[in-house]
Amino acid sequence: MSEALLQAEDLRVHFFTAAGVARAVDGVDLSVGARETLGLVGESGSGKTMTSLALLRLVPPPGRIVGGKIRFEGQDLLARRRRAMQAIRGKRIGMVFQNPAHSLDPLMTIGAQLVEVLRWHERLTRTAAETRAADLLALVGIGDARVRMRQYPHELSGGMKQRVCIARALLCNPVLVLADEPTTNLDVTIQAQILDLLHDLKDRLRTSMILVTHDMGVLARMADRITVMYAGRICETADARTIFRTPQHPYTRALLESVPRADRDYGPTGRRLPAIRGRPPDLVHPPSGCRFHPRCPEAGEDCRALLPLEFPIAPGHTVSCLRRGSPGVPT
Repeated sequence: MSEALLQAEDLRVHFFTAAGVARAVDGVDLSVGARETLGLVGESGSGKTMTSLALLRLVPPPGRIVGGKIRFEGQDLLARRRRAMQAIRGKRIGMVFQNPAHSLDPLMTIGAQLVEVLRWHERLTRTAAETRAADLLALVGIGDARVRMRQYPHELSGGMKQRVCIARALLCNPVLVLADEPTTNLDVTIQAQILDLLHDLKDRLRTSMILVTHDMGVLARMADRITVMYAGRICETADARTIFRTPQHPYTRALLESVPRADRDYGPTGRRLPAIRGRPPDLVHPPSGCRFHPRCPEAGEDCRALLPLEFPIAPGHTVSCLRRGSPGVPT
């Protein structure tokens, strides 16, 4: 991998609730290099979305970043003042949020929302900002851009709103884009169009990307490297080819086995699609030892007592599993 553009070390995000402290992100290390796409994958509740929000210091209350380091372009983001972070968000790092219907202001026209970003970060005149916004809308495949700029979010389809959100994330030519489940709630055809658009724009604009998803199929076509998360911790990190061909962590293999394949019959007379038994743990009261052990077919007594740490099993390939040689610490 090239020199890291962004690097997080031992990142921890806790939510302080009436039921107790939920460790949503519990000691995460990750990095993304220049022009690289890092896929962050896991089931709902694995901590992947909260990790992406923490990278921009956008963790909602009652959550707080309680530990770790985040370095971006040589800067310690956790040491930046609020004003300095506002200058980085949207300009150096763009964000495509999970639900475009929720991330667009229903009371502002599309044009007003895009122009506001440009005037804040680039100090453009209104005319120049409107021209730049229209150009970006055209770039993401929205026709009649000037007409669309006068419309409100409710007048656009889901796929069109997501294209607007992608344009907004790219307005200031960021070097890194965080895309959180960018195809959620879109039909299959529109999903494919959005993924193709993101892939094309990343290459054309020479940006890096962190792509958050629960869909391994999405990462097969988009990611250079993949980090697999479970219950706030990292299970495995490797290049995409390695993850798909020789996954090492039992959770990674379970995710891959649960993806439907075109060469298999899942009809009434065919095989059943494998499912991961059990459910993700309560992060306020997580299981002792390895977080995955209650659902793992390979778990032993040591897995119930020791928390596995990330362990390099090959260059660029780390695994957190006692069965794969990871060291463990008592819990």
